[in-house]
Formats: sequence, structure tokens, C-alpha cells
Amino acid sequence: MAAKTHRTAAPPAVLSTRALNRATLDRQLLLRRSPMSAKDAVTHLVGLQAQNTKPPYFQLYARLADFDPEELSALMESREAVRTVSLRSTLHTHTADDALTLVPLVRAPRDRELRSFRRGLEGVDLDRLAAVTEEFVEERPRPLGELREELLTHWPDADPLALSSAARCLLPLVQVTPRGLWGRSGQVALTTVEHWLGRFAEPASALTLDATVRRYLGAFGPASVMDFQSWAGLTRTKEVFERLRPGLLTFRDERGVELFDLPDAPRPDPDTPAPPRFLPEFDNVLLGHADRTRAIPEANKGRNGKGKQTYGSMLVDGFLDALWRVDREGGTAILTVQALRKTTRAERTEITEEAARMLTVMTDATDHDVRFGTFLDFDD
Repeated sequence: MAAKTHRTAAPPAVLSTRALNRATLDRQLLLRRSPMSAKDAVTHLVGLQAQNTKPPYFQLYARLADFDPEELSALMESREAVRTVSLRSTLHTHTADDALTLVPLVRAPRDRELRSFRRGLEGVDLDRLAAVTEEFVEERPRPLGELREELLTHWPDADPLALSSAARCLLPLVQVTPRGLWGRSGQVALTTVEHWLGRFAEPASALTLDATVRRYLGAFGPASVMDFQSWAGLTRTKEVFERLRPGLLTFRDERGVELFDLPDAPRPDPDTPAPPRFLPEFDNVLLGHADRTRAIPEANKGRNGKGKQTYGSMLVDGFLDALWRVDREGGTAILTVQALRKTTRAERTEITEEAARMLTVMTDATDHDVRFGTFLDFDD
């Protein structure tokens, strides 16, 4: 009698770093500019990194066809998009819907930050702190200094920084306009997201971690459990991936790490051309994974700035291989590109053409000058 044979599942396919790069760029709308609206793009990308006010605009310029910065500015002004602390306890621009549903889901990083201020909060009732803050900022949006002074009247012996930081961690607060509007400015003033939007999240619209993982994979995949956790600032989400596993594809990267992906998500040929893209100093394509080598070569790790100064990041052939900055001399915008590797003549031509387009849309300068040079010395 013949011995029984057992079929074993084929090992997952291995995706090279370049294959991961092209897959992520495609989902990040960086292989070709998308015709989608600014609002749809902010939704698809699950928010835009927004520590500073201009990066969200440059992120959308790099990704959308015929982008006009006023389109995002109008979303902010009409309260269809807001600036709020969310993923990784950092400022992001989100749609109003995501501000109501996603932000509460990723509260864990804010809770960890709150614990780091516990010494300065001795004797402070956190529930009362939240209630006092809510009432104060909903009376009218408050600058951070005013909020801190108000909280000190209730807890004069507490650390002022700890009080205001705790308030930000305890409540979902938004930075109200005109802060964040294109071509305008304003000091940081805070109120609660529900008060600013004039509505609460509908119970049926609340996001789940399962849905968030799927959205993440749609914008950042293929990705590992650790990639998702690094992006969201969460921990212990492996069981979510296990629950979703039957409906996902699995791969391995070149280091053997398991990657998950949506079955119908694009995974382009690794040799697909990737045009140069000028990204701001903060962009989630560079920050959205635990292993960032799919976008940042090991040789360029940590080289998009020096000390507290961060510069624009440039993708050349899909990878962070150059920095950029813009200076003004009268009516002329001078864009300097500092390559981090030797570029070809064809690459420099593409970079110059893309730079001219960006300066036309993203500055009010009447003249433009694109230069290749050095403005950051890593040897100092």
C-alpha cells in the first residue's frame, strides 16, 4: 500500500526592497499623480503628517494632478479637515470623519505620553482636569498660554507644562483656523474636535482596528505587524492581523519578516519608473513603517536634517536620495537640491523640470532658479 503524501503550503513569495518601494509608492500616489480630490486623498492616505503648517500642502502637490493649495485650505476653513494630534501622538491633518472616529481609536500613544508627565501632576484629578479643559476651550478656542494659566488657577502647585500636555492627551483637541490655512497664519488656538465640527461620531461609523489595518495596508502595504504598530503608535495588534489573515495575502521581505497585504492591492513591477518627487520635511511615506528601508536607503538613514533642523526630502528613483530647500531673493525663489548620491544627467534633468513645476504652483515667486549644491555638511 502506497504511503500517504502530505501537501505542504508553498512558502510565501519574497518581495525585494525595490518591489516594496514600488508597491508603497503606487499606493501613496507617488508613481503617478492622481486625479482624486484633496479630500479623497487625505482619506485614502489616512491623514497627512502636519507638525508644521505647510507639509500637508506639499504632500498633496507631490501626489495629485492639478493640485491647488487653496483646495486643502478650503477644506480646513469649511471644517471638512482639521489639524489634530493622532497617530504616534503627533499632529496630522485628517478629514472631519477621521478626526471623530480614527483619533479616539489611536489614543494609546497619548496615554503613554500622559504617564510621562505624572510627576508634574501629583494631586491632580485627571477627570476634573479634562472637564475643566473642555468647558474652557469650548467657551471659545484658547491659545495654549491661556489654557495653561486657567489650569494653574485650579492646580497652582502642578507643573504648568504637565497640565497643558495632560489636557492635550486627555481630550481630542483641534488647532482651529486660521492656523494651517494656505498663505495665512495664526497662533495655535485649541478647542475640542466635537465642538469645532458641531457633531459627534455616529455609533455605526466608528472605526475598528480591523478596518484601520485594512486602510493602512491600502495606503502603506505590504507591511508587517510592527510596521502598522510603528505607524499607529499602538502595541499588541498581532491578534488583529491573525483575525484578518484568511482574507489577506502574505509575503516575506528579504530579511524574512512576514508581510501582509490586501489581495487586490497593486504590486507593480520593481522596474516601474518612479519620477522625482519633492516631499516636505515630514511625510508619512518616510515615517509609516518600522523598517523604512523601502523608502530610505541605509546610507541615508537620519540624513534629512541635522540637529533640530529638518529639510525637504526628495525621492529619486523612488528612494530618499536628495534634500532640498527654497530661499528667496526678492521675487526669485531659489531651490537648491543637495544630492545624497551621484545622480545621472537624465535624473538631474527630471529633477529640474519637476522643481520648476513645483515652484510655479507652491510659491508666489515671479522668477525661479534651480541649483544643485550643498547646504548641509554632515561632517561638522
